[in-house]
Amino acid sequence: MISSTIVVSEDLEFAKKSVLSNVDSKLVKTYFVDEIERSGEFKVELAKEVVREAYIAEEYTKYLILSALSYNIIVQNSLLKLLEEPPRNIVFILIVKSKTALLPTIRSRLNITHLKSQKEPYDVGLNLKNLSLDDIFMFLKKHKNSSRDEVKEIIQTLLKDLVMIENIRLTSSELDMFDKSIELSQLNSRPQNILSYLLLTIHQAQGRK
Repeated sequence: MISSTIVVSEDLEFAKKSVLSNVDSKLVKTYFVDEIERSGEFKVELAKEVVREAYIAEEYTKYLILSALSYNIIVQNSLLKLLEEPPRNIVFILIVKSKTALLPTIRSRLNITHLKSQKEPYDVGLNLKNLSLDDIFMFLKKHKNSSRDEVKEIIQTLLKDLVMIENIRLTSSELDMFDKSIELSQLNSRPQNILSYLLLTIHQAQGRK
């Protein structure tokens, strides 16, 4: 990559690794916000570090790579000034899940690249046709510290697998519960609380005609 770019990918970890593997330079500074800490938002304090680094003169191209679930509006405005008049030999790479996470004024100034992860289909490792309480207990213990995205993927996979199992039928309210659980997984709800409710519902629904 030789010009400032927005990289859009549903899988931020995949995007970060892909970008780093394609940056042929020793002058790389990364500013990655963990998806659990700070609610995944790129904060003003970190943006100040980016601005300071951008104005440190370099003889060769320096890449500043930013990744976050969201970017504070103040952060975006401070970055906009840099993007309008970028310092010499500075290339910005902004990694986001959706281009709409960034202001139109920023999107208009950068190239946009879409990266699609080649991840294998997720396997929850549960037999939903014969789900025991012991299975549920062990599964909850294993996933008690799962990230928001991991919990979301588990919920989506459970629903997909249920649809494919004809003898397990969910009511409309139970289906709505899956949608609500996905929303909760992106907030501060405990993974065990969300998953236990869904798995117990599936356990009760087993054999329902």
